[in-house]
Amino acid sequence: MTETLTRPELRQLGESELKIAPMVFGGAVFGWTCDAAMSHRLLDAFTDRGFNCVDTADLYSFWLPGNKGGESETILGDWIAKGNRDRIVLATKCGSPRTPGGGGLSKAHILKTVEESLARLKTDHIDLYQAHRDDLLTRPEEMLGAYDQLIREGKVRYIGASNFLAPRLKQMLDFAEENGLPRFQTLQPNYNLYDRSDFEWGYEGSLEQLCHDRKVSVISYFSLASGFLTGKYRTEADLARNRARGGDVEKYLNPRGFRILAALDRAAARTGATQAQIALAWAMAQRTVAAPITSATSMAQLEDLFGAAELALDSETLADLDKASGNPSVN
Repeated sequence: MTETLTRPELRQLGESELKIAPMVFGGAVFGWTCDAAMSHRLLDAFTDRGFNCVDTADLYSFWLPGNKGGESETILGDWIAKGNRDRIVLATKCGSPRTPGGGGLSKAHILKTVEESLARLKTDHIDLYQAHRDDLLTRPEEMLGAYDQLIREGKVRYIGASNFLAPRLKQMLDFAEENGLPRFQTLQPNYNLYDRSDFEWGYEGSLEQLCHDRKVSVISYFSLASGFLTGKYRTEADLARNRARGGDVEKYLNPRGFRILAALDRAAARTGATQAQIALAWAMAQRTVAAPITSATSMAQLEDLFGAAELALDSETLADLDKASGNPSVN
């Protein structure tokens, strides 16, 4: 008898027509820690299980020696070309100042880079086109005017922001509403069980409250805090065994980080789930989060992540996790 797998319930992004499963596959690993063949296997398995959103960017993965940026979009585009376009909500980004050759969100740059992304992705439209990092030198009318043109041309369906601070996001939302221009439907911040301060209690205003009030859906990145929330990294010796991640994870090895790991351990003992599943389920339970972004580089890792979408944490477990992680002033 074949096992029937539960397909995840879809969630609406902002006020758009886009609906996604509550976990997004992060494409930064494509062309970096995943070659094309493994990337395609993972994408097949991801979509076979009913997950439907893949997030990438025009600069992924320029940081690997020999790469120039665009490798992730190219690998994803080759998979799309196999007849998979309708299986996913396709999200990519432009405008990061780290982009080889220059970034920014001027109209000229947006119109140029979207064509390059469309070519690499082997598609005629992007479902969610995101401003990777804010460009304070570009006025709202120019930035949103460029996106408006792309939407009218059918090359982009909806737009989102990434790494915007609360005052700027509010300014862009207000300007769009006042001038009949496209609004950001999503925000992509660094947000997880450890990294809560900037999103929930930012010194320039709460992004969480703004997103809630203005119906902006959150797609969080670094959802497992560079692997720290999997529970694999607890000592300096653990870091030494994986130097590829050690530099990112080391900053979490402090009293607050250990309190969070202890709470994850308690939740794991109570539920039988893994620490990674619990951390992702916590993110999924937050009121503004449509889906956390996470990545896998093997089928075993991906299978573990699937369990997060089937895990409903009870109020006692959520309260314990919040208590362990909720005071940003304590390190």
